[in-house]
Amino acid sequence: MPKRHYIRLYKVLQHSKLLKLQIQVLFVSTFVDWVLMPYIAKLEGTYLPVMMISLFMLIGASDGFIQPLFKKVKIYNIYLFVVLLDLVQIMSYSVSSLNIIYFTYLILFIFTLQSITFEISRVHTIDFMKEEIDLKEYMMLRSLIVSSAIIGGAGCAMLLDYFDIALQTTLVALALLGGYSIILEIRLYFAFKNVIQEGETVIERDHAKMEQKIHL
Repeated sequence: MPKRHYIRLYKVLQHSKLLKLQIQVLFVSTFVDWVLMPYIAKLEGTYLPVMMISLFMLIGASDGFIQPLFKKVKIYNIYLFVVLLDLVQIMSYSVSSLNIIYFTYLILFIFTLQSITFEISRVHTIDFMKEEIDLKEYMMLRSLIVSSAIIGGAGCAMLLDYFDIALQTTLVALALLGGYSIILEIRLYFAFKNVIQEGETVIERDHAKMEQKIHL
């Protein structure tokens, strides 16, 4: 039965605290962005020329050229940058009440950086998690969570528009959700950092033992 595949993914998820934390971060951050994205798309069409929209699209599409530059970066440093980027995004919400055009440019720039960072973190996370979970299962689980968050976020945006909820009210709610996402991201940052540092310590000890044997 097809449902056994979902049961398998659920069981794998329950056996890894690190994986569960990743999934929570991925869901909340994606949900927030996809609640906001329809509003930004509308603002783009209203205030931005085609040239500027195309420019942001071109920058976002450059992730394939940028990824090799971060081949040796530690995965926890990527999540530290994600935390800083989300902080800037939350602070940018206040700009909407001052100048809606500046807000549109600012949030588009943040979204563009996020899309590039998302692709870089995806590659590094896949490599990091290959010891804990089958890569095919990890990709299916990641796709399932992203799809769920996108559907949930877009559906929520539809409801907000149907009930004519003001953008400022929506931004306040998203700021609270974004704050929760940052807490999860900080926990994930330290989780990755501890795992990597523990692994490096073990490697250093092994090297020290090998050197002692060689000298003996």
